[in-house]
Amino acid sequence: MMTDNRKITPIRRLSELLRGMVRVDTNVDRDIRGVTADSRAAVPGGLFIACAGSRSHGLSYARDAIARGAVAVIYDTAPSHDTSWQPLPPDVALLCVPGLAQQVGAVAARFYGQPSHGLKVIGVTGTNGKTSCCQFLAQALHHDAPCGVIGTLGNGVYGQLADTAHTTPEAVQLQALFAGFRDQGARAVVMEVSSHALDQGRVDGVEFAGAVFTNLSHEHLDYHGDMAAYAAAKQRLFEKPGLRFAVINLDDPFGRRLIDTLGADVQVVGYTLTEQPSPANRPGLLRVTGSIARINIDGFEMDVATPWGSGTVSSRLLGRFNGANLLAVLGALLVSGMAFDVAVARVAAVVTVPGRMERFGGRSGRPLVVVDYAHTPDALEQVLTSLREHCHATLWCVFGCGGDRDRDKRPLMGRVAEQYADRVVLTDDNPRTEDGAAIVAQIRAGMRRPQTAVVERQRSQAIAGAVRQAGAGDVVLVAGKGHEEYQLIGERRIPYSDRREVSALVQEAA
Repeated sequence: MMTDNRKITPIRRLSELLRGMVRVDTNVDRDIRGVTADSRAAVPGGLFIACAGSRSHGLSYARDAIARGAVAVIYDTAPSHDTSWQPLPPDVALLCVPGLAQQVGAVAARFYGQPSHGLKVIGVTGTNGKTSCCQFLAQALHHDAPCGVIGTLGNGVYGQLADTAHTTPEAVQLQALFAGFRDQGARAVVMEVSSHALDQGRVDGVEFAGAVFTNLSHEHLDYHGDMAAYAAAKQRLFEKPGLRFAVINLDDPFGRRLIDTLGADVQVVGYTLTEQPSPANRPGLLRVTGSIARINIDGFEMDVATPWGSGTVSSRLLGRFNGANLLAVLGALLVSGMAFDVAVARVAAVVTVPGRMERFGGRSGRPLVVVDYAHTPDALEQVLTSLREHCHATLWCVFGCGGDRDRDKRPLMGRVAEQYADRVVLTDDNPRTEDGAAIVAQIRAGMRRPQTAVVERQRSQAIAGAVRQAGAGDVVLVAGKGHEEYQLIGERRIPYSDRREVSALVQEAA
């Protein structure tokens, strides 16, 4: 039974929160009853953290935070172009903290009593597979005690997730979540760690016990600029002080390089689905090897060999790459101390994550429809090549690309869809403020025979057309949005779900 999570709000001295960062004289020291970097969340007696943002400076919102009760404001460098926030009331403590952006997590962690210290926190990073690995790990761990989850599908104790705006929350919210997990009796927390979060220092102040790397491919270059910067951001997770173990994909070139950078005190598990021995030669490397023995419309069987034992995993999941995801989970469970037989049984029992290779239909002579979040060239290729192994007839692919995001990947995705699918239907994803027709044209530019692709901009109609035309033995992939419950068109957020659309179509045909 869960423990009561209604706890008394902590009270800390300002000098305690800023120890080692800046001197706090006794005349400005005071009790702090809350910490926030969002003025709208300020509370009476609280501390407002005013960092410089890409569009505005936090000091511009200091007066709003004070009006809501904040008694102290900390900042880094004041904006030279905006002095409208001055002067602040004389009874409000105002302190400049050098390098504040890198200290926010530490301040929040001190306020909440270093909540990650008593938890086994496992961070998962990589271009693809973060959500599935996190959810699978949480499914396996929650049998023993409540397991916290932080990621794309929401935040909370496994099975009770609340929606979230970011894959990895901002630093203050993150520490509050850890405090909540601690107070609810959780022993472990599994979290997706995005490259944005690592670059922006959101996970600074988190004590990671372990880290998992899934893969690295073309994504987020509109933010990072190039693959080298993207890779460097991912690597930061494995440089966290106190990291005890790392689980690395040996089939990924960057993963093999990453192993060579890890400290000698980090226990390293390398997992692989390939038949060939990995070139990674780190002393003490623990190898978890999988071999797909059978694959069909019902799932797959995978033989596994590890230093802890050997056996077979029978899974209802779709997709060869899910075999790799299960190996990552198995490696993390084993290196954490779980018995081999127990770990294998729990890995075999994991169920599909919403919007991640999620199946609909496929029985009684009907096509199998699969909803997946694949929205990068590599993810789309992985999904299509995996579904080809489950498909005995025509493989359909319905997808689009998001607007106001990396344009370079659009023709690449068109090329991938044309190469691996038999029938391609192009539609809108989340066009945001871009012209959806222009996005489709950029996708078609990567195709050798763009005239063979059907274009239906209205997403629900595109899906309906493909599902209704597909026959027995066909597989229809609906890619790009996965679990999302909305579509972003212009500045509007419109209720919409691929999963609901597909479910209704399958029921209609039953």
